[in-house]
Amino acid sequence: MIKLLLFAEFQEQAGTDQVEIDQAGLTVAELKSWLKQEYRFTSLDQTMIAINETYANETDVLKDGDVIALIPPVSGG
Repeated sequence: MIKLLLFAEFQEQAGTDQVEIDQAGLTVAELKSWLKQEYRFTSLDQTMIAINETYANETDVLKDGDVIALIPPVSGG
């Protein structure tokens, strides 16, 4: 299983701050597509993905035991 950490709008949409998913073997790009379908997350194109606290590329492959963080864009003032 993979632990998916959710922040900001993703946390609000899912109603929780983390979920466990069985999606090992997907690339980050494939994960984003799956999340759009499964959770209706629409702003993933602007979202950074971290795997085990390291920023990921679209081609990185997910493995069992990974911790994935969805990091939405942040604006400040």
